[in-house]
Parts: sequence; C-alpha cells; structure tokens
Amino acid sequence: MIRQDSQGEVPLFHEDETAFRERKSNIKHPLACFFHLFFRTSAILIYLFCEFLSRSFIANMVTIILLLSCDFWTVKNVTGRLLVGLRWWNQVDDDGRSHWMFESRSASSKNVISNSDSRIFWFGLIVCPVFWFFFVFSSLFSFNIKWLAVVIMGVVLQWANLYGYVRCKVGGGTKLKNMASNYFGLTLFKKVANQAEGP
Repeated sequence: MIRQDSQGEVPLFHEDETAFRERKSNIKHPLACFFHLFFRTSAILIYLFCEFLSRSFIANMVTIILLLSCDFWTVKNVTGRLLVGLRWWNQVDDDGRSHWMFESRSASSKNVISNSDSRIFWFGLIVCPVFWFFFVFSSLFSFNIKWLAVVIMGVVLQWANLYGYVRCKVGGGTKLKNMASNYFGLTLFKKVANQAEGP
C-alpha cells in the first residue's frame, strides 16, 4: 500500500533537485546562521568550562573577550543585515552629539528574508544575553570578583545588539503607525474642512 502523505518528501518531476533542497531547508544563509550562533555559544561554553581548558585566568579572559568582540561585530555588521534585514549604528554629528540610527529593509525586499533565518537570529539574540545576565549574579553571589569585568562586558555587548535590533524592529512599526495616523488625520481634517465650507 502506498502512503499519500509521503508526497511532500520527494521532488516532483518538474522540480529541480537543488530547488527541492532549498525549499526543504529554508535556510538561505547557513554560514551567517552558523557564525551568528558560533561566537555567542563559544564564549558561554568557554566561560563555563574554562577551568578545565586552561589554568591561566588571563588566557581564558582574553579568549572570552575576543569571542564576545567577534560576536558583537558579526551580529551588528553581517548577520543582522543578512538574516533579518535590519541594521543599526551610532553616528556623531559635527557638534559632537551622538545619534543612534536604526534602519529596516524596505517592504518590497522582505521576501529575501527566510523565516528559519529570522528565527535563528532572534533566538540567538535573545537567549544568550540572559546567560550573561545570570553570570553577573552568580559571580556576585559567589564572590568571584575577578570574573565580574568579563561577565559585565558580556552583558554590555550582547544587550547593546539586542537593544539595537529591537529598536530597529519596533521603530519601523512605529513609523508606519505614525504615517498611517497622520494620513488618516489629514484626510479627516480635509473632510471636515470641506463640510464646513459647505454649499
């Protein structure tokens, strides 16, 4: 007896084998997804198991800080653009004032973003800072003060990216809402003005 529900598991005659694999995996940027999670999880794992890897505090600290820095740069400059179409940066004007800039990909080009890529991006972006936040409290309560600078750096770098991308995501929706309310307000104002002029 042939099962009918297995139809979706094999490519149809008119489908190309590569197109079938792309449709099944849904991950458009596997290398970006890998490095998005690699630096973050490596820093956490080395922090947790550093006593087994090396007795040198300096070597462990430098390794963790390098991984956190690579993660910060990769997420801010590469994976945010590729996986979710968002980016943020800080710009200093001529007067020396700092401005945070948030940018979102246009709605017409949203179809290049894969749901799988987006889920991986937001999962890594949200879960890993929670670990560093927990490490701050654990190092405080265990009086392990020498690690406090490292875990605070982990919190700052991870939360900066989280804050930047949440502002990008929410900021875009807020702008659209403001544009819609301004349009409807202007339309309502014109309608009331036309009625006031009357016959």
